[in-house]
Amino acid sequence: MLFKELELNQNLLRALKEAGYTKATPIQEDAIPHLMNNKDLLGCAQTGTGKTAAFALPILQNLTEAGTAGKGNIKALILAPTRELALQIGESFQIYAKYLPLKIQVIFGGVSQNPQTTALKRGTDILVATPGRLLDLIGQGYIKLNQVDFFVLDEADMMLDMGMLHDVRRIIRELPKKRQSMFFSATMPTEIEKLAGTILTNPVKVEVTPVSSTVEIIHQSVYPVAKTDKTDLLIHLLKEDTVERSLVFSRTKHGANKIVKKLLQAGLSAEAIHGNKSQTARQRALENFKTKKTSVLVATDIAARGIDVPELSHVILFDLPEVPETYVHRIGRTGRAGRGGKAISFCDETEASLLRDIEKLIQRKVPVVTDQPFLLKEGTKAAAPQPKKPVAARNNGTRVKNQQGPRGGQKAAQRPRFQTKKNTQSN
Repeated sequence: MLFKELELNQNLLRALKEAGYTKATPIQEDAIPHLMNNKDLLGCAQTGTGKTAAFALPILQNLTEAGTAGKGNIKALILAPTRELALQIGESFQIYAKYLPLKIQVIFGGVSQNPQTTALKRGTDILVATPGRLLDLIGQGYIKLNQVDFFVLDEADMMLDMGMLHDVRRIIRELPKKRQSMFFSATMPTEIEKLAGTILTNPVKVEVTPVSSTVEIIHQSVYPVAKTDKTDLLIHLLKEDTVERSLVFSRTKHGANKIVKKLLQAGLSAEAIHGNKSQTARQRALENFKTKKTSVLVATDIAARGIDVPELSHVILFDLPEVPETYVHRIGRTGRAGRGGKAISFCDETEASLLRDIEKLIQRKVPVVTDQPFLLKEGTKAAAPQPKKPVAARNNGTRVKNQQGPRGGQKAAQRPRFQTKKNTQSN
């Protein structure tokens, strides 16, 4: 369906056309008519399906028609879990509202609040915020939410993972009871469903690309590799001519830094993005990656949720995720807007069970690549964990020592589900 068939006003259509948007995605096609009719909405959709425009366009249209634009009161609030995602949403609103008399502001923590409070004093129609900074500024009296007509909670499952739901509930108590609410989540754990029930009134449910399905145009593969050889395999793959730009996922912040250090030593251009980096450093790294000054971006899951790079040829999972749904989110970073892409996973001697969980979720076997120089030897077992040293602790003012319990022994290593064979290669 074309955007012009969705009864959007001419100013929105003009901005969309200039930005190169003509055809609506499935979630936009399903959600926009309901939202323009003031229905509450529960959306289950992955990042990359176009959900920002699905809620932004109706909000902009309804705000314009209501005649409340430009009066300086916060009429729409969008909550996002990370600064990267908040900035991305803010940028999208600015693009769509190019020809509308609306003031849009993004606020988040980790930076000085002074520029944000100065802008707020000048008036804001649409506020995109992370929960922590929003609560800080509400507490200081800079923000009042009593005139909000449109409320969006984006990436709710990620907020659950980050322990933000308590803050979200506090913010909801500041909102008027009469409002239009939109709730988006890639997955629907029980706690998220309960939260949705407290926010929404008779919602329309829109579900696009269920989390257990992966984009068919993405070429998926898994490389069996010893844990100690992962970095060498990564360097080997990144030096291939077919890898233009690659997003590499690391399980930890320390691991991301370590990977970048090794890549730089190998002569590759790489930067890390994670929660320990300053806001300036994160934005610079993301901008360098988008403009192709850097060919490799190493990220943790939380930092990567706001990354949207249309022409991304490769996603590499240096560490397999412990939550199988995360695999779908990670590989979905490539193959955007109908383009192809490759998703490569490394699986070491400790990760066989994680791979099995992923394959159970996506209901298919990920092709194994055995024709590679760092193939995991059959029967390789995980190294025995080092016994923990006694650590002094305090208990009611008395120093005690932690002791390893009777169950502190090593778990038996699980044999990988793949068998290495000679003269075999996946496509």
